[in-house]
Parts: sequence; C-alpha cells; structure tokens
Amino acid sequence: MILMESPICDFGKKAFDFKLAGVDGKEWTLADCAGENGTLIMFLSNHCPYVKAIQTRLVEDTLQLLDLGINSVAVMSNDASEYPEDSFENMKKVSENYNYPFPFLYDETQEIAKAYNAICTPDFFGYNSSLELQYRGRLDNSGMKVPTIESKRDLLEAMTEVAKTGSGPREQFNSIGCSIKWK
Repeated sequence: MILMESPICDFGKKAFDFKLAGVDGKEWTLADCAGENGTLIMFLSNHCPYVKAIQTRLVEDTLQLLDLGINSVAVMSNDASEYPEDSFENMKKVSENYNYPFPFLYDETQEIAKAYNAICTPDFFGYNSSLELQYRGRLDNSGMKVPTIESKRDLLEAMTEVAKTGSGPREQFNSIGCSIKWK
C-alpha cells in the first residue's frame, strides 16, 4: 500500500463524460449520474483500508446528499488482475453488503481515472449543477479512525454548500488513501 494525497481542487474544471458498466448490469454515463444540484464522483476500491474504514459514513453522507439534489457515483479503476479483491464480482458484493445508494462502476481500461487525474482511493470530485469542479478533498478529518462527535464532515459540508450556492469552500483538505493500482 502506497499512501497518496489527492491534489487540491481545480475550481471550475469540467467533469469528463464516461460510459461504464455498473454492478447493477446497466451502462452509465455522466448524464445518467448527474444530480439536479450537483454530482459527486468518487474513486473507490474494495481492498483499500482507507476506503474500508469509511464505508458506513460514506453511505450515510451520500444518502444525505441525495436529499439535497446531489447524486453520487463510485468508480473502481484498479487493476483487478493484480488485485483480485477489486474484481467486478467483488464490486457487486461490496455494493450489496453496504447497500450503496449510488451506481458502482468499473473503469476496466483506467481511462476515466486518468481523465480525472484520480490518484488514490478514496478520491472525491464534487461538481455543481453545471458539472464544474467545486470540491476535491477528504470525507472527514477522522481518516481511518472511528469518528467522534467533533469530527468535521468536510465532504458533506462542502457538497451542501455546493447544492445551496453552486460553489465549494475555498479551504479544502486533501483526501488520503491507497494509490490507484495502474496496469
């Protein structure tokens, strides 16, 4: 496991379109995933301990974002031949186990991760209703630890601001996680 930090937000950068297979058997595009007030694109993996540590909080936060008109989508771009826990079949199991309220898509060619310049899992990209980047940061300040009542919920707070104003906060903190496993 190589620890990586995501870059800080490149405000206004447009989201890249995609067409990827989901664990639900459908093919999804950016337009299919976009929300009325914004869109959260997340790069996740099944084997990364940083992702495993936040699964429950991630589901809770994305459900709250749905109520604000923010849709979420997760993309798995790791080389599953080298990391079998990240296989499409295991993606289905993880999605079912956590009852993901968002599509979980497989980027087998890794082209989408490269287009977004995703570097770690988790890596969060929060867009406004015009699909302009407004947030690239962490889920919260607890990392792999169990959050406390004082834990700042960076992603939820930032995307709430995006839903209400169309803009994200200027102060953002890098997400940290495992490197994307390139072919």
